[in-house]
Amino acid sequence: MVRRTFILGGYQTDFARNWTKEGKGIMAMIREVLDGGFSKTGIDPGDIDSVHVGNFAGELYAMQAHLGAFVCNYHPALRGLPTSRHEAACASSSIAALMARTEIEAGTYDLSLVMGVELMKSVDSKTGGSYLGTAAWYEKECAGVEFPFPKLFDRLYDVYDKKYGVNYEHLARISAVNYDNAKRNPNAQTRGWYMNLQHACSSGSYNRVIGKRLRASDCSQVTDGAVAIFLASEEYTRGYAKRTGKKLEDIPYIQGWGHRTAPILFDEKEKEAIANEYPLPHTRGAVTDAYRRAGITGAGELSCIETHDCFSITEYAAIEHFGLADPGEAYRRIDDGTIEIGGSCPVNPSGGLIGCGHPVGATGARQLLDAYLQVSGNAGAYQVEGAKRAAVLNIGGSATTNVVHIIGRGE
Repeated sequence: MVRRTFILGGYQTDFARNWTKEGKGIMAMIREVLDGGFSKTGIDPGDIDSVHVGNFAGELYAMQAHLGAFVCNYHPALRGLPTSRHEAACASSSIAALMARTEIEAGTYDLSLVMGVELMKSVDSKTGGSYLGTAAWYEKECAGVEFPFPKLFDRLYDVYDKKYGVNYEHLARISAVNYDNAKRNPNAQTRGWYMNLQHACSSGSYNRVIGKRLRASDCSQVTDGAVAIFLASEEYTRGYAKRTGKKLEDIPYIQGWGHRTAPILFDEKEKEAIANEYPLPHTRGAVTDAYRRAGITGAGELSCIETHDCFSITEYAAIEHFGLADPGEAYRRIDDGTIEIGGSCPVNPSGGLIGCGHPVGATGARQLLDAYLQVSGNAGAYQVEGAKRAAVLNIGGSATTNVVHIIGRGE
């Protein structure tokens, strides 16, 4: 029998903050997110059995590796615990969560702390763009290229346009919706920013083209942030529910998951995109794996989706790869309001990476925390009414690492 893994909540730092300007480093982020996580959930540090930290490039942005060990400095009860740091570019903390879930399902541990952390505003934008290039094959794709990732995802835009046709206004609409959703989220980086469809459709000094066609409004943010979540066995969760006055059936758990990796070179991805109905076949495979493990047939059984909109074109693709629309028809779900709060399956009610922010190594954990908040009915102003099941897609690199989780309750 497969053991269920529950999510007991967590904590997110304010993604609008610039920690370097505050004179604070990565350990300060770790301390704050753990203070918040333990306080918000009421979990005792002495109950933790293992720790998994997701981080992409601490060695570059913060000149600090070995981040799993830093958690042991937080509280004496955490000393001696097994800790590890996981790297999979933008999917780093999703991989951390997968590893924690595997331990719990195996019966090895009952309660795991999963944390994602990234300090990114410690360098200028050109240097940061070069650092981000290490999520691709740097020597072949990014060396000497200014802001390489917008250019890589412009190639995905080209593939989609040649294969099915893409009206840029639909990409602009995705961005405008995510900025609008972010205004509801008290931790979103852009919650006070100005953006509407007209601005997203414009180009020029206030919305410059970053790649070939993608514009600043199509891009996710450079963000400092940390997120902590707690994954637990059913045995521990039963005791936790009793202590906190909750019902077990109201606590979200991981119903399904998928994890697939594509070739790292975009040249190889482009060949696969041309040959397949779904331009990102490994992303689609991770989605269908998660659906199968969750025992559901598709997107019609989802209440909402938190997806990896590192660029508007990746959310456009996700709409199809989750099955909300047939390949080439994502525009239908944009036009009919499906993806908006109040629609039949809102996408990125948190604001996503474009609106909420994208601290690379923390994004997967943030998405899982937001899925938990939606399914438990605690998302506040961006709550999807009646949400019972949420899907999460977190990708690393140019759709290289693909991790999907299905979070639900009440079964």
